[in-house]
Amino acid sequence: MTRWGARMPERLEVEAFLTLADELHFGRTAERLRVTTSRISQTIRALERRIGAQLFERNSRTVTLTPVGKRLRDDLLPAYEQITAGIMAASSGHVGRTISVGFSAPWCGNLMVAAAEAFRVQYPGIIVDIEEIQLVDPFGRMRSGAVDLQLTEFPVLEPDITAGPVVFSEPRGLMVPAGHSFASRESVSMEDLADATLVTIADEFVPRYWMDCYFPRRTPSGLPIPQGPATRFWPEVLVHVSRGVGVSTVAMRAERFHSRPGLAFIPFRDAPPIRYGLMWLTAGRSPLVRSFVDAVVESARHPGAGDLSLPAVVVEEGGDQRQQ
Repeated sequence: MTRWGARMPERLEVEAFLTLADELHFGRTAERLRVTTSRISQTIRALERRIGAQLFERNSRTVTLTPVGKRLRDDLLPAYEQITAGIMAASSGHVGRTISVGFSAPWCGNLMVAAAEAFRVQYPGIIVDIEEIQLVDPFGRMRSGAVDLQLTEFPVLEPDITAGPVVFSEPRGLMVPAGHSFASRESVSMEDLADATLVTIADEFVPRYWMDCYFPRRTPSGLPIPQGPATRFWPEVLVHVSRGVGVSTVAMRAERFHSRPGLAFIPFRDAPPIRYGLMWLTAGRSPLVRSFVDAVVESARHPGAGDLSLPAVVVEEGGDQRQQ
């Protein structure tokens, strides 16, 4: 717990500190708060004197948070964003304001819809836009500013993106043609991929670490995995597999959404589960993001009774850490 001394911080002190912790640049912080750079410097120095500890390390080229600064940011940010979001929602001037959220799979989309319904009860003046994000460009819509928050397959190890809580996980499986030799098995091994052609996705905008997690080029023992067509949309994967061109790794929940004649879904017995988590741009995060994150986590904890389309298990509150 941070000790504030004789009085609580003023609003500008909190805003200056949190904005500088976000931007790590005095000039951009001043622009965002519409004050002078010297005012930001004076405010931060005054805050550091009152706390009795340095919050930022700064030199002529860089600004970084000290350990005390990081702890203070983590203590202040959730409450500040909650208060700001509440004020925005209550203010008539913010009626019609929009938060945009994305999802990568139908079961993620269902959870985002459930979260949006709960969010609108708490913030009735806020509009929630929901859109599907194609896996061939998992970060493009976020980096362009089109979406504020995204529920997607982890890992996410991007320097400009914060990986938030892992909301749920799903068993991993293999989608195969109905006539394939694997189709009659109770389970398959990751080593079995050496004996199949793997239908993949185009990786122009997809990090190699993510592709290796879901569309590997080698088995755990090092055997090469034959690579099939590189698709751009999920329906193409379904067509290629059902026509016998190859197989594809999937979440086992996909069987409930994509089952059709010509396809079989076989669980892996030795593959880690697929982890689905929330992510957002580290810089310039909307104050509404934190509130929507809470709505998603709460909706995952308490899905509709008997609704098999909604994932229901929160596996951990902290996700992957973005690279520093």
